[in-house]
Amino acid sequence: MTPLRQRLIDDLRLRNYSPRTIEAYVAAVVKLTRHFRLAPDQLDAEQVRLFQLHLVAQRVSCSLLNQVTAGLRFFYAVTLGRPDVVAKIAYGKRPRKLPTVLAPDEVSRLFDAAAEGRDRVLLRTAYALGLRVSELVALRLGDIDAARGLVVVRHGKGAKDRLVPLSARLLAELRDYWQDRRPRPWLFPGGRRGRHLTAAGVQRAVQRAAVRAGLTKRVSPHTLRHSYATHLLEAGCDLLVIQRLLGHKDLKTTARYLHCGTQQRGHAPSLLDWVARPTLAVPAAPAPPDRPQPPAPQEEFAWLR
Repeated sequence: MTPLRQRLIDDLRLRNYSPRTIEAYVAAVVKLTRHFRLAPDQLDAEQVRLFQLHLVAQRVSCSLLNQVTAGLRFFYAVTLGRPDVVAKIAYGKRPRKLPTVLAPDEVSRLFDAAAEGRDRVLLRTAYALGLRVSELVALRLGDIDAARGLVVVRHGKGAKDRLVPLSARLLAELRDYWQDRRPRPWLFPGGRRGRHLTAAGVQRAVQRAAVRAGLTKRVSPHTLRHSYATHLLEAGCDLLVIQRLLGHKDLKTTARYLHCGTQQRGHAPSLLDWVARPTLAVPAAPAPPDRPQPPAPQEEFAWLR
């Protein structure tokens, strides 16, 4: 490991960045170095710009482009202390796409299609608590507070803890699951001893269930979180409450679910039905009284008659 890479990692650790973010930021600098075959401290702002254009030409996703941009901005701003370069490293504009949301009937079909035991409890827990996949696989037995009806979500996005309500139905299902599997310490242990289930394992479980359920929508573990938020909104839950349950820092992130719910469209009339309704016969207006005729036009305007 080069001293420059070690310094970047140390700078990230000092600021308590997550291991996944550290890995992503280091990978961004490595990609830049390999592209030009030069040490990154020898590159200028124009070369960084050309590297970004190269990524755009490769048709990388906007999320990946901005992740690389964030890593490069941190590297040049903090590790190298070159704000002149940072000012010219621009983020890409992310397209605002609506998330995929399942109807309640589709959620029920997905649960029924999941394999009995761990997979079905896994999916029901993800939906009932509105968890990110990283939060789901990291659940421990000690995070369940049955007495208070709460689940402690630890080290969520931004290294923040939060509390989410635990329904009596889910608690009963988790107790049955524990009696059958006896997992410890993780609620959903993985194949390797002492490790929890991986995010890829959750992804495979969701995809298997979606295929068996015959769902045509593109379903991922995060789809259950989108559906959780949208269904809460449709049930009348306050947007600020949903923000706290999801662990969103910015209310704007939660507000996008306003565009997914059906309750905002329930009062909008069907305009096709409105324009197609039969028109009522309008009574004719009474004839105006006789008025004196205007004088005959002069000869020069005779062509107007």
